Amino acid sequence: MATHAQLAAHLMRGAAEFFRNVGEQNSQLKAEMDQNARTFELVAERVEADPNGEVDVEQFEAPS
Repeated sequence: MATHAQLAAHLMRGAAEFFRNVGEQNSQLKAEMDQNARTFELVAERVEADPNGEVDVEQFEAPS
């Protein structure tokens, strides 16, 4: 049986694959879709490596 973290990582990798496929089919979106894919893969790696880890989400918010 998989843990929630393992399931989350698996789903994130599936999403990364989806983004890459979309980018391959639409050259105008390729750069954005590749970035999305890399982001989802990075989060998947972090969830697996440290399921209870924390991140400062304020660093990712757009300035007001």
